[in-house]
Formats: sequence, C-alpha cells, structure tokens
Amino acid sequence: MAEILEVKELEQVVVRFSGDSGDGMQLAGNIFSTVSATVGNGISTFPDYPADIRAPQGSLTGVSGFQVHIGAGKVYTPGDACDVLVAMNAAALKTQYRYAKPGATIIIDTDSFGPKDLEKAQFKTEDYLGEMGIDPDRVVACPMTQMVKDCLADSGMDNKAQLKCRNMFALGLVCWLFNRDLELVANFLREKFAKKPAIAEANIKVIQAGFDYGHNTHSSVPATYRIESKEKVPGRYMDITGNKATAYGLIAAAEKAGLRLYLGSYPITPATDILHELSKHKSCGVITVQCEDEISGCASAVGASFAGALAATSTSGPGICLKSEAINLAVIDELPLVIIDVQRGGPSTGLPTKSEQTDLLQALYGRNGESPMPVIAALSPTDCFDAAYEASKIALEHLTPVILLTDAFVANGSGAWKLPSIAELPAIKPHYVTPEMKGCYTPYFRDEETKVRYWAIPGQEGYTHILGGLEKDGKTGAISTDPENHDLMCRLRAEKVEKIPVPDLEVTGDVEDAELLIVGFGSTYGHLVSAMQALQKKGYKVAQAQFKYINPLPKNTAEVLSRYKKVVVAEQNLGQLATWLRAKVDGFVPYQFNQVKGQPFQTHELVDSFESIIKS
Repeated sequence: MAEILEVKELEQVVVRFSGDSGDGMQLAGNIFSTVSATVGNGISTFPDYPADIRAPQGSLTGVSGFQVHIGAGKVYTPGDACDVLVAMNAAALKTQYRYAKPGATIIIDTDSFGPKDLEKAQFKTEDYLGEMGIDPDRVVACPMTQMVKDCLADSGMDNKAQLKCRNMFALGLVCWLFNRDLELVANFLREKFAKKPAIAEANIKVIQAGFDYGHNTHSSVPATYRIESKEKVPGRYMDITGNKATAYGLIAAAEKAGLRLYLGSYPITPATDILHELSKHKSCGVITVQCEDEISGCASAVGASFAGALAATSTSGPGICLKSEAINLAVIDELPLVIIDVQRGGPSTGLPTKSEQTDLLQALYGRNGESPMPVIAALSPTDCFDAAYEASKIALEHLTPVILLTDAFVANGSGAWKLPSIAELPAIKPHYVTPEMKGCYTPYFRDEETKVRYWAIPGQEGYTHILGGLEKDGKTGAISTDPENHDLMCRLRAEKVEKIPVPDLEVTGDVEDAELLIVGFGSTYGHLVSAMQALQKKGYKVAQAQFKYINPLPKNTAEVLSRYKKVVVAEQNLGQLATWLRAKVDGFVPYQFNQVKGQPFQTHELVDSFESIIKS
C-alpha cells in the first residue's frame, strides 16, 4: 500500500522561481500566483530580472527570478526570504540561494548542473551543495530536462521547443507540493495559448508530469501543504500587475467621464506594459500612439487634451526629464493630463529593471518656473487602479496635469484584485464651460472658490480661444508680459492645486499611544505595515501612516506628524519625502531610514532599525 503524505495547513508561504532569462520563470511564477488568487489566497509578487537583453546562457548575470508570497489572509509584501526555491540551473542556485530561508526546500534540475554549468556559475568543485553549505536532505533533485524530453518524445516538437517547457515541469512540482488544482493551470494555459493549442497541450502534459513525479516519489519532503483562504469576499477576482491595473484605471476614468482615452507614449522599462495593455482596448475607445520619442509622446497628449480627450502619457524617470517642457506647457495652459512615472533605479540609465522612489522631488520641482502640479503615489499593484482613476478625476475636474508615481516593484508585481463595478466608482465631472459664457468666454475664466478655469473644447461655437506657452492675461487671455499679471497667474495656478481636496492622512496601529510613528509614501506601504505588525508582536506601541497624496498634502498632515514623540520617515531614496515634509511642516525633524539598492525593503531590517529608534 502506497505511503500517504500528511497534508499540513499553512498560514503563508513564499516561493521563488529562478533560472536563465529564457527559462520562463516569470510565466511559471505568474501562473502559480494566478491560480492562488483564483482560489481566494492573498498574494504579493516580485519579478526580479536582469537588464541584459539576453545574458550568456548559464551566466551569473543572466538569472531571472519571480517571488510570490501566498497567504490565507491579506498579504502585504512578497516576503523577505522564500520557503521554496526553484533553481533551474547552477547559476540560479548560486545567486538566488541567499533569498532562501534556513531550512527552505530547494528544487533543482540536475541536468543543468554539469561541469560546464558549474564552471559558468563559478563553482570551484563538483560538490556544489557542500560548497554552499546546503543540506542535501532539503533538496529535491530531479533530472527535469531529460524527463521533459521523455514526456514530449512523441509530440513532434523539436529539441529547442521541448526545452522551453522545463519551467512547466518545475511548476507541476510546486503545484503538487501545495495541493494546487491542475485544472485551473490548464485553463490558464489554454487561454494564453488559444491560438497555439498544441503548445498549450504540451505544457499541460509537462505540468502533469511534474505533479506526478512529486506525487509518486514524495520528492524528499515529509508533507505537502495547503493554504486555505480565511476571508473570502464574494466577487470576481484576478491576479493583476500594477501596470495593467494602471491601464484599467485610465480606461474606467474615461468611461466614467464620457471621454475618449488617448495615450501618447514611448517604450521604456518598466512602463512599456501600460502602452501594450491599452493598445489592446480599441473597443473601449482607447487611442494609443507609440511616438518617435518621449517629447512627442507627451506633446501629442497635450494636443489630445486640448481637443477634449482624457489624455495620458507613460514613462519612467529618464522620460520625465525629457517630457518636462511639454508637461510645463500643460501647466501654463491648465489642461488635464495624467503623467505616469514608473520609477526605476537612476540616475541616467541607472538600473532599468530595478525599483526606487528617487523621482519624488523631480515630480514636485523638476520643471522651469513656478509649475505646481498634483502628485499621487500608488500604494500597491492593485491600488494602481484606484490611483490612476483618482489622478484622472483630479486632472479633469481641476484642469491640471497630474503626476502618478508608481515604480518597478508595484508595476511588475501583482496582487489579487477584486474587479470593481463601474457604477460604484466616484463620478467624474470635467470642469466645462457653461452656456452663460457663450460669446464672452476667455480661457482663464475661473471658479472663484476653486480657482479652476473653465474647459472649452475646440469647435464649440462661441468659445473660440487660444492657449500657448507664453504667459496670458488672466482676464482677456491675450499674451501678457505685465509683471503684476504674471505674479497673479503664478499664485492662481499654485492656489488651484492647494485647494484640491484630498483624503486625510490615515494612521493605523496604536493610534493613540504609539512610541513611534512610521511614515512612508507609495509602494513601501506593505513593508512598513509588516514592520509595524512585527514590532507590535514584540510588545512595542507603534503606528503607521502612508502618504498617497503628496501634493497637495492632506490637511491633517501637520497635526498627525506633531502628535508623536518619535517619527521615522522610511523611503527608497536618500530622504526626498523627509525633505518635502520638513519644508511643509514647521519644526518637523524626523528620524530617517533610507536605502537605494534597487530592491524592495527587507522587513527584518526595518524592524531592527525601528526598534533601535524606539530604544534610543
């Protein structure tokens, strides 16, 4: 009678898939996270791939990773270290083992650990496990390459095509380890490869082989595992990346406002997927133009805005530099425009595939002249939808360009997202001209309370007007170099931004009696909340506040920051939010935690640092 393995129930687990850039680790990780989201698990993912177009096969610099954190409840981060590491070759094991927990299960393809593979990975001996201090009892060593070839021997696929299925064998093993329903995986693959059904069926066959290998051999593990969802809210869910959520947020906003959506963009890592996604939705009235450069991408969006569309442009930090002149044209013309900055490592070309928060001051100040603009930062991959929708609402209702800051971490990472109902989203009411203005309209007529000018669409009889880059008279709209008028117009544009209503800054945790308030902005939310919870488990009183709205700041910002004896501002730069808050809040002198590594925070490092601040 076959031995029956125990099935243990876990609260959470972290799995990291790693291999060559061409080994399909991003796809394997994405499928596993999608299946997990489908059954109601909380998920957070972190794709970590090299900037090389294609590094030499088996080289240390060419390793691509995908980490997914799955939980029974809400998951805030991809996890500091993994419980299961899949290493498809020697280089992956060499570079990725540092991300594994002590006692982690290691799954390897022994066919990719030959003498040449070990040499490329700079191992000194053939005892690679001993050289790295890995306990062989924790290693699931499987000849994946050969088993895939055997599995597909009668498929008619050539050797190269067969080897592309190796990632699915590893995925099958992981699905066995965590009791995942292979039917869900098969459905995903049949949908993805709908135009290539033979490829889909070959991959499904290999996944089943990996699952069966684990089931039949028990693969050196004492038990398999199950993660049951604790909080299931009815609704339709999907595993969504931040870039895709951003695209959906723009589409929803255009639909709600009754406008066409226009995106003028130029491909740049890690923002290109927004352009890719929006180009698929012509049926929703979306217009996408891949322009010849960053400047024309933004300038065309300014033109589309003048013509009456919800206009957007997407880029990363280097592109923001190039777009700044066209952005400033939207500032002085007071036209609605959404500028999406998917931040990456800098300066210059920097670290194209890595994540930082180093564009904040550029977003706030990086243009000539007095050019105030609203700035919003998305908190998570799923929050990118809400942030893009809110940025569009502010742009259209307050006639201003808006910068939406995401970054490579949230843009490429994913989470389980409950699809919203369009009917339940907040109304968007563009600030149009009124019938009473017909015949006497000038472009800088303003609402006296909000200071927002009225938007006239070209072609409307009785609302003829001219906008441009030269300063205009606030009453007539004619070009003006009058010093008093210029001073007035600068103040009006700034006052308009300051008057935009944003939600109050929310404090969570030990709100009333915290020994330390942890402050951050944007994508560090999950790590900072996790650090707060870890400190609370140690017995400390800790609170946390995350800025989503950075300009204008929430009205209660000064009150919140002055309420606590100790405040630490943690950010992935050298202190840009801290600088902004010190400028805006009199007497604010925070502690700071700053890293610029191109990688997400490690929660345990945050805990150690914050604990030392509490004790100081």
